[in-house]
This record gives sequence, C-alpha cells and structure tokens, in this order.
Amino acid sequence: MKEFTLLEIIKRLQQLLVSMFALLVVTFIIGRVLPNDPVGAVVGELADPAAFEAMRQKLGLDLPVYQQFWIYLTSLLHGDMGSAILTGNPVTRDLAQAFPATFELATFAVIISTVIGVPLGMLAAFHRDSWIDQCARVISLVGSSIPVFWFGVVGLVIFYAALAWVGGPGRVDTYLDGMVEPRTGLLLVDSLLAGDTETFWNAVHHIILPACILAYSAMAYITRMTRSFTLEQLNQDYVTAARAKGASGTRIVTRHMLPNIAVQLVTVLAISYGNLLEGAVVTEIVFSWPGIGQYMTNALMIGDMNAILAGTLIIGAIFMLLNFITDLAYLMLDPRTREVAV
Repeated sequence: MKEFTLLEIIKRLQQLLVSMFALLVVTFIIGRVLPNDPVGAVVGELADPAAFEAMRQKLGLDLPVYQQFWIYLTSLLHGDMGSAILTGNPVTRDLAQAFPATFELATFAVIISTVIGVPLGMLAAFHRDSWIDQCARVISLVGSSIPVFWFGVVGLVIFYAALAWVGGPGRVDTYLDGMVEPRTGLLLVDSLLAGDTETFWNAVHHIILPACILAYSAMAYITRMTRSFTLEQLNQDYVTAARAKGASGTRIVTRHMLPNIAVQLVTVLAISYGNLLEGAVVTEIVFSWPGIGQYMTNALMIGDMNAILAGTLIIGAIFMLLNFITDLAYLMLDPRTREVAV
C-alpha cells in the first residue's frame, strides 16, 4: 500500500537545500560580475586611490572570487549578511524591518485575488461562451496585459487624488507613523494588538489600493487557470452522472469538482503568491511602500551588493519554500503522486 511517509518529506527537503545552494552560487557570481562599484559607493567617487584600496581590502574584494564566496557562505551560515551601505545597519536587521511590509501587502493581495479569481473562473466555465464568460476573459486579458505600475499611477490619480476614497502613499498617514510598537512588523496586526483602532483603519485605508492593484494581475491568472481546470472537469463522466441524479451546481462544485482540481489550484495559488512577493517591487515604488522591493531598489541604485544579494536570496528562498509546500500538498491531496515507502 502506498503511504505518505517521512522519507518523502526528507527527500524533497534535500532537493530544497540543493536548490537554495545553487541559487546562492549563481546570485553571488552575478553580484561579482555586475558593472558596479561598491567601493565607490562607500568612500565616494572623489576619494584618493589609497582610500579605495583600503576599502577594497576591508570588503575583501581584493581576494579571489572563490575565497570571497567562502567568506560570504561562512558568514551567511552564522546569520551575517554583511552591512548595508545605505543605512549602515546589518542587512539582516534592515530586511527584518522591510519584509513584513511586503509580506502584509502580498498576503492581502493574494486573499483578494483568490476570493475573486476562483469563483469567477468557475462561473465563467459553467456559463461558457455567455456574457459572463466574455467579461471574465476581458478582465483576465486586461490584467495580464497592462503593467502594474500603470494601474498604480492611474489608481492614485483617480481614487486618491480625485475621489479621496483611499489613503495615499505609505502604510499610514505621516502623523501616525511610528505610533504603534512594532511587535510582528505587520502594521494591521500590531495596531490591533495595541488596541489602536485609528491606526488600524488608517492602515486599511492605505493598503486597499496597492493590494487591489497588485491583486489584479494575480486574479487574472487565477481566473484563467480556474476556468481551464473547471472546463476540463465539466467534461468528465462523474459530473454528468451527478447532474443526472439531480445534484445542484453548488453541490457538484463543493463535493465533486473542488477536490479534483485542488492540487492544480494549490500550484496556481503558490505561483501567484510568489509572483506577488516579487512583483510587489514595482507597486512599492509607486506607492512608497517601505517593503523589501523598495529597499532592494534603493540598494541597486548605489551598488550595495550585500543588500541586493540578501534580498535576492530571500525572494528566491520564498519561491523554493512555496514549491516545497506545494509538493507536500500534492502528497497529501493526491495519492497518485505518492511513492511507495521504502
């Protein structure tokens, strides 16, 4: 009998570690061959050659690449990603402060895109070639075609500047910035824990527009894929049999169809969530959102390779972790993917 075993988890965990090490190697090499000058960013372009050479030695850039990689790897294993040029703080501290803002924004967006995208895709499939289906196709096409930054700028002009329905750039209004003690880094959660309802609703007012803008592209993808999965299932014999027995559309979806497309939906949602974390970069710039995307953009402008490498590794590791979780979901949801226990 095929069983879900600990061996399967260990095997996939090993694959995750190998992939993360490969990502580390590739990222480090790219960081060293890019035409940037981290030394100049530290000491300034007008510094004398002696200062340049001293800083090169301090940063270890005078060593062979393999020695630089070994030093970086050993430091990374001890939790040290170096210091950021822009802030002078350890990169780990900067990322710990910036990542929760990105996580909050992307999580809010994936909830919106899932709640709207999955039902819309199913509804379009059930009413194939109707006006509902045509509207869903147009919505998906627009969301997949138009850049996020354009939606962001137009959204700010219409809903913030003209109608004043939502908050402007930033996570809260300036007078509320820093009023809540950062316990988790998630402003919505921290404001509730502190009992500060004013800050909470102000934060909701600010996150709605960037989250909806970010969610639109993901919703387009989720809607399109859900429609495709549902159409495939509608042609199966079990759906025909359920309809012949007089089962309602709701029962067919909840009791029969969803379990059969659950694995596929898990993959789509995991990919969407990873893309939202990565795609938040553009949204954060447009909305001055103090997340990891804006942090990495500022670091890239001055050639701060410690910050760039660390941010890239974090995003890459999240993608791999999501794939790992998806694999585990496969094993639990679909017995056909399980291997025979050895």
